[in-house]
Amino acid sequence: MDVLQLLSWACIVFTVGMFSTGLTDLKTMREHKSTDNIQFLPFLTTCLNNLGWLFYGMLKRDQTIILVNVIGALLQILYIIMYFHYTKHKRLVMSQTVAAGTVLTCGWLYFGMFLPEGESRLSQLGLTCSVVTVSMYMSPLTDLVQIVRSGNVQCLSFPLTVATFFTSTSWVLYGLQLNDYYIVVPNTPGIFTSLIRFCLFWKFSSANQSSPSYRPLHI
Repeated sequence: MDVLQLLSWACIVFTVGMFSTGLTDLKTMREHKSTDNIQFLPFLTTCLNNLGWLFYGMLKRDQTIILVNVIGALLQILYIIMYFHYTKHKRLVMSQTVAAGTVLTCGWLYFGMFLPEGESRLSQLGLTCSVVTVSMYMSPLTDLVQIVRSGNVQCLSFPLTVATFFTSTSWVLYGLQLNDYYIVVPNTPGIFTSLIRFCLFWKFSSANQSSPSYRPLHI
């Protein structure tokens, strides 16, 4: 097994494991028949991100990217369906889903029909997916600032932080092997945010931490 194939398997295992963290929220919803304290938008934005990278993987003919994001998208759709089933705010959830579907349709028309086939389409799609992924990684930074101020890390999950670190690292190494910086750049922030969380755990570690809440991931 060569290095690229080994990194490919690492990306698949770590990323699918990360997407599966949403099963914790799914279990909570089923047990309590409620979506209280569970956010909907991370499921929706991660699904859009998965579908964008899936299209990128199909254009690039990269089986690793395709497999990871097919599994990821299916899991997010499952979470979305279950959330809609248990939420009391069905109208809001539906409107957000319709808005996301509209964005997805416009993106498909632009990248799939408006742009000519070839390097231009792949580059623009890769850049768009990279920007979305970076924004998703950077969005929890405000929460980290609040944690620094309060000294309370109970809202963070150490296992999820470890998974994020290994997932991001494996994708960065995989992208470097392919010389694909549309893979390298958006996953680099995941390494740094994980290191920040490790520092917060080391500084503000608590004996009693709550169950991890779902966080959007990645490529």
